[in-house]
Amino acid sequence: MLLYNIFRFGFALVFVGLHAALMAGLYMEWKRDKRARFNPAAVSWMPKVTVIIPVHNESSRMEGIFRSLETQDYPEAEFIFIDDRSSDESAQLISAFLKNKPSMRLISLTENPGFNHKQFALARGIEVSSGEFFLFTDADCEIPQGWIAAMVKRMADKKVGAAIGPVLKRSGGQGFFHLYQCFEHGVRFMYLAGSTGLGAAGGGFGNNLILRRASLEAVGGYESIPPSPTEDAALVSRIRACSDFQIRAALGPDVHVITKGELGWKDFINQTLRWNNGGLFSPDFSTRLNFGFLMVTISMGILAIPFLPFFPSIWPLPAAVILSMTADTIATLGLFGVSLPKKGPAYILQLLFTPVYFTFLTIIGFCGIKPEWKGSKM
Repeated sequence: MLLYNIFRFGFALVFVGLHAALMAGLYMEWKRDKRARFNPAAVSWMPKVTVIIPVHNESSRMEGIFRSLETQDYPEAEFIFIDDRSSDESAQLISAFLKNKPSMRLISLTENPGFNHKQFALARGIEVSSGEFFLFTDADCEIPQGWIAAMVKRMADKKVGAAIGPVLKRSGGQGFFHLYQCFEHGVRFMYLAGSTGLGAAGGGFGNNLILRRASLEAVGGYESIPPSPTEDAALVSRIRACSDFQIRAALGPDVHVITKGELGWKDFINQTLRWNNGGLFSPDFSTRLNFGFLMVTISMGILAIPFLPFFPSIWPLPAAVILSMTADTIATLGLFGVSLPKKGPAYILQLLFTPVYFTFLTIIGFCGIKPEWKGSKM
């Protein structure tokens, strides 16, 4: 009985303690980001930036990036689109957009032998770039006005090698599914920012990421990143683990990148499984350990629920999960509410569903289910 009590209450204390530590890291990162946003010394600092945008069959989703690129007024920027073997009209649309824009260019790939096709395509863009910094986004994203300058501010400290920014989804309709996509994206970045604040950055959204060229060179270049279904997370982990540069998280509304949501559960599960597997099977040991521990403990708490009628004494396991998810929800809405749908009490259902969904992804990930990316198994 003593060992059983130690297990059930120890689990709850460890799980809640872990989330308390993440909330502390999130607060520290929020304070750092606020100082970077309003640093007077960074206002007139204008290093050259190369914005790299990979494209693969995005002809129906590029209107947002075209529109928002027109709002960028950063004087020292070049823009490189990489068309990765698109079979639709992506290349033609980009070419039309680039007319009379000398700072923008298009690279077209006819083959891509990379394990991770996106990583290979991005490496081709980096090869021909001239910026001191690389800033990445995707063709289906919409970036805020002044985004380039805002991300550059986060790099004013020369010890910072990379800054990860939030990517939030625009609701594509009414109902639970569309709201959940928006909420889930915010929760994921909240976890990323919290771990970054604790010095354990192990991920990031590659469609809102800025890198110092020197930090990439310090780890052997982009193609030195070990094979992973999430090349952006593997890159952030490698810079943290294999260089003297720091990783920071950008949190302010001036860097909220918006992307379109998936159309149905099948595509959404495939997308989130890729991210989850990227953490569970990351080439970086500390990322595997931290992310795996978090996902396994969440799963233990959720899997205990069906047994509550038979073993009511295991209540601390699910209670710890619900308590921690409540704190996560408050933090997510506090940080990103300005860019999330205004749905009020509907977020209660989201916070209850999130640990169940994370448990589902973790189980199928450990069962060897592999996601697809752009039609290829990862």
